[in-house]
Amino acid sequence: MAKQYWLMKTEPHVYSIDDLKKDKKTFWEGVRNYQARNNMRAMKKGDEVLFYHSQATPPGVAGLAKVVKEAYPDHFAFDKKSKYFDAKSDAENPRWDMVDVGFVEKFSDVVPLPEIKSVTALKDMVLVNNSRLSVQPVRKAEYDRIVKMGRAL
Repeated sequence: MAKQYWLMKTEPHVYSIDDLKKDKKTFWEGVRNYQARNNMRAMKKGDEVLFYHSQATPPGVAGLAKVVKEAYPDHFAFDKKSKYFDAKSDAENPRWDMVDVGFVEKFSDVVPLPEIKSVTALKDMVLVNNSRLSVQPVRKAEYDRIVKMGRAL
């Protein structure tokens, strides 16, 4: 299967590109949107990820990650003490999944969302048209363009 490309959003005050760089890899827990969950279920080891800082000034792509472990049940959904607990999810029939991502690269500066929106070649990106989705597919040409922008800063 061909490599796929994704964008994953995180709030930098919760988990930033610097945290991922320090940790080298992490599990991407707490996704509670079916479309985002389905996107994670479609991820394959080796897929490339734009690491996006949301709720930042400005929001934007902070660097790159890669999928290092494919989707598996999000065990936080079963933990009554977790903020991600879901009473309708159980180990026999898990509702939510997570993937593991590994650090690849931090850009010297964030590629800001307003700049991404200003690039005509990126006008059809899911990010530009459905900015609330936390895990979203990215076309290879879009991925390559944003990587080029990030490395040029």
